[in-house]
Amino acid sequence: MGVLNFIINEIFGQGAIFIALIACIGLILQKKSFSEIIRGTVMTAVGFFILSTGTGLITGSSIDGISTAFNTIMPQAVESKTVDIGTLYGTEIGIVMIVAFAINLLVARFTRWKSVFLTGHMLYWFPYVFIAAGVDAGLTGGKLIILAAVFTAVYMVVSPNLMRPFVKAVTGDDSFTIGHPTTCLSVISGLLGKVVGNKDHSTEDLKIPASLGFLREISITGSFAIAVTYIVMYGLLVANGYDPAQVWGYADGTTGIFTYIFTHAIYFGVGITIMLQGVRMLIAEIVPAFKGIADKFVPNAIPALDVPVIFPYAPNALVIGFLVAMVSSIITILLTAGMFPTVVIPLVSTCFFEIGCAAIVGNATGGIRGCVIGAAVSGIIMVFLVGFGAYFFNNTIQQWMLVYGGQDFSLWGMIEGLVARLIA
Repeated sequence: MGVLNFIINEIFGQGAIFIALIACIGLILQKKSFSEIIRGTVMTAVGFFILSTGTGLITGSSIDGISTAFNTIMPQAVESKTVDIGTLYGTEIGIVMIVAFAINLLVARFTRWKSVFLTGHMLYWFPYVFIAAGVDAGLTGGKLIILAAVFTAVYMVVSPNLMRPFVKAVTGDDSFTIGHPTTCLSVISGLLGKVVGNKDHSTEDLKIPASLGFLREISITGSFAIAVTYIVMYGLLVANGYDPAQVWGYADGTTGIFTYIFTHAIYFGVGITIMLQGVRMLIAEIVPAFKGIADKFVPNAIPALDVPVIFPYAPNALVIGFLVAMVSSIITILLTAGMFPTVVIPLVSTCFFEIGCAAIVGNATGGIRGCVIGAAVSGIIMVFLVGFGAYFFNNTIQQWMLVYGGQDFSLWGMIEGLVARLIA
């Protein structure tokens, strides 16, 4: 049990260690020099931590206030039972992680589905969601572990391979794919882009007057967009009788609304800059290193990586998609009030990461129209997934899903929940 816990907690449970270990093994298999192995391993971990730091700044120091404002204005979700799935079912989650990853390697080795799921934290979160859906349905013991392992393994195989042609359309090469819960939204956006758009009219080719040339910097454009969003949220808080200083926690300080909005907006630009630097470092190290594993054990395999690795290819689409999804999801929430067994609040994180990727894919297949329509439709779908997902998670992790759901977590969790109810 001690060895199992070490593997679960110290390797699979630590994204930087897991992906650095993959890079190390790949470099060893390529018979690189000791210096190259050490450099590649450490730089892979450094790139991962830089990427994580950037995303942490975006979610924790920039867009967090938007979520806080919406939580204040919108009625709170109906009471749901919270189960500490991570603690109570930690062993089951660990077993599912290891079994599913082993199945993924075998499938990649012996079939034409050649991706290997390397998004470290998602190796944990998908078993977490599938275990929760099974527990909510009344499963225990072997049935719970087997069903969650099957769904996790199937997801780790199917999802990156569905994303593969769309990632290739974005990047122009086939060296990696995406292993992240954006798949259902990104595939829909990509297909819509093919139907309604024109990929020759890309968001990255938008004509900007020379006097506004600074807007070509994604860190500046993103910061401005976040600042405008906060100004709108300030007005909504005041209109609904709330004191923004109390809601956002600067009432007792020496600064006011200007400093609060300015710092949160700039933190977005800082986070984007750091995140994209981490992405470049991670891709530069892990893709060549992974070749050693592919050549030796899984011929022609490619890594399935975290979603930010695709952001540098269309940063304008990322920001446009985020803003469009925020608008379409808020409108949908207002129009569907009372339809679901929970009150849905805007999922800022999903709008940025999952729908940001969907917008980039829509841009690759359908240009500006593909980006905008793909993001708008994704924002609508996200709300319905979270809303109806409450039927399958309300006794376990519904509060968690209200923040992090609205994509593959919700869709695949509902499917597994239906199956679990049939065999419970």
